[in-house]
Amino acid sequence: MPWRPPTPIEIYQLLPQTNCGKCGEPNCMAFAVKLINFDTTLEQCPPLIEDKSYAKNLEKLKALLSPPVKEIVLRSPKRVVKIGGEYVLYRHELRYMNPTAIAIDIDDSMDRDSILKRIEAIEKFEYEYVGRKLKLDLIAVRSVTNDPKQFAKTVQIVAENSTLPLILCSLNPTVIEAGFNVLTQEHRPLIYAATKDNWREMAELAKRYEAPLAIASPGDLDMLVSLAKTLSEGFGISDLALDPGTLIGVNGLAYTVKAFTWLRYKAVYDLWKYAGYPLIGTPISVWSSLEGDVMDKMWWEAILATLLMTRYADLLIMHSIDGWVLLPQVMWRFQLYTDPRKPVAVPSGVREIGKPDEKSPVIVTTNYALTYSIVLSDIEKAKVNAWLVVIDTEGLAVDVSVAARKFTGEKVAEVIKSSELDKKVRHKVLIIPGKAARVSGDVEDATGWKVVVGPVDSSEIGKFIEKMWTENKLKELLSQ
Repeated sequence: MPWRPPTPIEIYQLLPQTNCGKCGEPNCMAFAVKLINFDTTLEQCPPLIEDKSYAKNLEKLKALLSPPVKEIVLRSPKRVVKIGGEYVLYRHELRYMNPTAIAIDIDDSMDRDSILKRIEAIEKFEYEYVGRKLKLDLIAVRSVTNDPKQFAKTVQIVAENSTLPLILCSLNPTVIEAGFNVLTQEHRPLIYAATKDNWREMAELAKRYEAPLAIASPGDLDMLVSLAKTLSEGFGISDLALDPGTLIGVNGLAYTVKAFTWLRYKAVYDLWKYAGYPLIGTPISVWSSLEGDVMDKMWWEAILATLLMTRYADLLIMHSIDGWVLLPQVMWRFQLYTDPRKPVAVPSGVREIGKPDEKSPVIVTTNYALTYSIVLSDIEKAKVNAWLVVIDTEGLAVDVSVAARKFTGEKVAEVIKSSELDKKVRHKVLIIPGKAARVSGDVEDATGWKVVVGPVDSSEIGKFIEKMWTENKLKELLSQ
């Protein structure tokens, strides 16, 4: 039987039912509804967490809301990355929770300068897409020398110069332990990996350092599941991740897709606990298993990463740092992990476009991500220095938000007040979208600013500003 979400009544019956409002909701039933939609967490209910009399109910609620695929937390002193925690096989059934984490490798044969340059490239990789900054998540430190001292030295350089959580990669337990010895307790790296040959020693390390442990069994699902059962039940290790292997070639690729799909199906539809762990894909394997030139390997790594992300990989370990390999991954991940129940939105507030000053125009738009990105792009193309006021229309486009009464003068006034925009410009003139012309009076009443109705199509902003934003026009406008 597949995972079934609890009903609001099932959740409500286990809540304190005091309607105290400390969670920010008007009553406990509203909080229950937000919980089953995963729009809030149990920790937002102080009485439930702090009052010991609710301890049993808290455990029941955790069990009701726990995902079929366990969530694992990886940590550095400055960053936290969660993998797994998934509830459904298909995105439209609810939504995918924790975006696939992308790790880039650094190996212990590299000199210090090469390591630092690679860390800088990993940390600085960033692409802004519809208002979101898409980045990389982890660094996988690989031992290729099998020398504990060399590995420890590399781990230390990475830890001291990176903000990202780590994956410690070696099949030699002595090497892994050397890596742990140079990390502070604020780090919680993933151990990669336990196999049929080293599982006992790796399990002891995982318990000693309270770290999550990856199990690798390329091409052998029976062994993978057997190790998961042994490590979880025999050793009591709850934070496991599974690597069924990333194989290439006609038969290898088919096996890889089937293995990832079968494991996630068994976890979500059959609630089979031995499959209920995050899945690890290793597109990096093409660099050792594929013959050909570098470009061929990079193409295959990009193809495999996209394929595995689509087929439920919760973590990818990659080697290529080139933008054309990584950009498709972060953009596809963004698309997969948006909530299909909600429009994609950007935070409300005031953005500075170019170098605006006290005379620059103030343009209003909505927080629907696509609208925002198009308006932003059109203003930048027109080379207009402007203040862009982004109001919270719950992710709706201009015409829809006007019809739904989400584009209101009150919301424009909220942003102006919270950003103290009136202290940044000498004029009090707002340019609103042409499709919002019908609410111009409402905006003027709520803000006290003069409203000018701008073009219907934001591609006309440049011409509109050139024609309308002159000193004489402003004087004429403000005198009316």
